[in-house]
Amino acid sequence: MSRKGITGHDEWVVTESLATALIALEQLEPKHQPLKHMDDIRKLLAAGCQPGTVNLHLAQAKCRLFPDADRAEIYREYGLEDTEV
Repeated sequence: MSRKGITGHDEWVVTESLATALIALEQLEPKHQPLKHMDDIRKLLAAGCQPGTVNLHLAQAKCRLFPDADRAEIYREYGLEDTEV
């Protein structure tokens, strides 16, 4: 049985990587943020996600990068309700 792509879940890996990279870049001081590249990352993320799920991926990425933060607050920040809290 052949796998799709290299890992069998390439799209998920790329989507999660893009979301995590964007959240990490947003943490830089504004003068150090590569805004053009960040806009491109947003476009790539939106193109690779199911419609309406970009904010979910971003919230999940932020929760991963800041495990001690209030998950519910992060989800609200992205216009979502955290059903896993």
